[in-house]
Amino acid sequence: MGGDRGVEVAVPAALAALEAWPQLRLILVGREEQIRNALDGAEPPARLGIVHAAEVVGMDEPPAEALRKKKQSSMRVAINLVKEGQAAACVSAGNTGALMATGRFVLKTLPGIDRPAIMAIVPTKHGRTYMLDLGANSDCTAEHLFQFAIMGSVVVHDIENIARPRVGLLNIGEEDIKGNNVVREAARLLQDSSLNYIGFIEGDAIPDQTADVVVCDGFSGNIALKTMEGTAKLVAHFLESEFRGSLYGRLAGLVALPVLRSLKRRLDPRRYNGASLVGLNGIVIKSHGGADSLAFQQAIRVAMLEVEKRVPDQIRRLLEEQPHQG
Repeated sequence: MGGDRGVEVAVPAALAALEAWPQLRLILVGREEQIRNALDGAEPPARLGIVHAAEVVGMDEPPAEALRKKKQSSMRVAINLVKEGQAAACVSAGNTGALMATGRFVLKTLPGIDRPAIMAIVPTKHGRTYMLDLGANSDCTAEHLFQFAIMGSVVVHDIENIARPRVGLLNIGEEDIKGNNVVREAARLLQDSSLNYIGFIEGDAIPDQTADVVVCDGFSGNIALKTMEGTAKLVAHFLESEFRGSLYGRLAGLVALPVLRSLKRRLDPRRYNGASLVGLNGIVIKSHGGADSLAFQQAIRVAMLEVEKRVPDQIRRLLEEQPHQG
C-alpha cells in the first residue's frame, strides 16, 4: 500500500515477478478490496495470496506513531508474516523510517548487531558497488561501522559471488591521520578483522569501484548518494540541452542516439532498486517510494536472492568468526 502509487505498482509488479520466476510465491498485504480491484476482478494466480490489512502508514507519518498506533498496517502485518515464518522476506515501498522501526521491533536485530543499516547498490565505471549506511543511523560509533562492514561483505559475497569483497571506509582523505576519531577507530577494528579491508576512500573514488563495499554513517552516506543522483540528473540535463540547442546539436543527437540509449539503460535507477535493511533477524527490502512496476519487480528480485543465500545466517556466521566482537 506504500509508495507514491501503492497497489497500482505493487500488483502489476507481483504478477510480472510470478511470470518471470516460477519458484516464487508472493503474498500481497493490504486493503483486500483495493488489491482485487487492481487485479481487474480476476482470481489471483495460484502462487499469489492476499492478506487483508486495514490500516496504511502514511509516507510522512512519524515512525514512532506508526509503530504504536497502527498495529494493523500493511507494513506491520507483512513483517509479522516474516516473523511467523509464513513469508521468507518483506518488500515495501512505504515509509522508510516506519519500515525500519517496525522491522527492528518485530524481528529484532541479529546477535552481535547493535543497529540495522540501509544498504543499496550504486552504479560504477566497472559495474556496481554497495554502500551502507544510507540514512538509518546518523550518529555511529566505530563498532557500528565495523558491524556495517561485516554485513556489507556478506551481502556482496552472496549476491555478487565475490570471494573476498574489498571494504573501504568513506573518509575525507586516504591518509591514516585523516578523519575523526570514530572513523580512525573503525579503521583499526577493520585492520584487525578477517575482512578484506583496503583502507580509507574518498567520495570521488566511489564511481571508480575502488571498493566493493563502501562503509559510512547514515548522515554521510545519504548525502553522498543524493549528490551522486543529483549529478547524474544534471549531466542528463546538460546533454539534452546541448542536443536540442541547435540544428547541429539535433543532428549530433541523432547520430549519438544508440549510445545515449545504452547510457540511459546503464544508469536507469530502476535497475538498482531494492535497498536491504541489513542486520535484522529477517529479510526486509525497501523499494524506492517512486518506483514503477519494473523497479518494484527488481526489489522483489533482491529479496529472492537474499532468501536463497540466507543472508542473515551468513552475517551471523561471519560475526562469530571475528577476533574482535563488541
